[in-house]
Amino acid sequence: MDEQTQASGTEQASAAVDAGDQPLSPDEEIAEIEKLLSAEPDDFQARCRLGELYFSKGRLDDALTEVKKSIEMAEGLRTEMNRSLAMYYSNLGTIYATKGMVDEAEAEFKRALDVHAYDVLALFNLGRVQADKRKYMESKNYYERLVEITPDDPMAWYNLAGVYVELDNPQVSDYNTIDMGIQCYLRVLELDPKHLEASFKLMEIALNHRKTDLAIKVMESAVEHSPDEPLAYYNLISVYDKCKMFEQAEQARQRLKERFAKKAKEGAAS
Repeated sequence: MDEQTQASGTEQASAAVDAGDQPLSPDEEIAEIEKLLSAEPDDFQARCRLGELYFSKGRLDDALTEVKKSIEMAEGLRTEMNRSLAMYYSNLGTIYATKGMVDEAEAEFKRALDVHAYDVLALFNLGRVQADKRKYMESKNYYERLVEITPDDPMAWYNLAGVYVELDNPQVSDYNTIDMGIQCYLRVLELDPKHLEASFKLMEIALNHRKTDLAIKVMESAVEHSPDEPLAYYNLISVYDKCKMFEQAEQARQRLKERFAKKAKEGAAS
């Protein structure tokens, strides 16, 4: 009697296992996947499968919705992968550049842009590589793309300004780009008022093109934002002298002497 009971229990357990191994019906699988996606809506594989099941059941509107969601997710994944891959190509290019392998570096930066057209590091470095080769039109194109996607980066505008200034040289091109260069330097100073290199370059351009008001304004602003930088004062004094503003030049000299005399006393006291 005990043996019969034991045999019967074994048969029931075996039957339960067999029942658990049975594949789910499409309706059951749909219910399970819908439940899964309610908790994990970003499960790409599950969403793809759900679209297939809806289609097999003739639920075309539901299938259409799921397939569109799957495509959207896949595009997002591809974009992220492309960004990552472009970053690695740019990093490889940076290593080559550091080793002095310029041609190899350029090839990797271009490959990065083939994968992701808005890779900031690749655009920046290609602009610099082309400028170093005096291929200023190519450099301009890269830097113009760069400032479009990083409009608040003063370094991008600074480099673009330098390229515009070079292109304005009749020995380099027939383009008249000095005004664009000036606007770029002004943008640099708008973003970073303490950018002295931009101030000095803009001052020189302004003086060379007889824009004395601009030169004075730029250097007065440089002194205001960098009051502890002697070069700012020296350049302001030089501008005043060139504009025959000798009284203002003398006042600037006095301000310079007083400020640094005070700093010397403070340093001695400490």
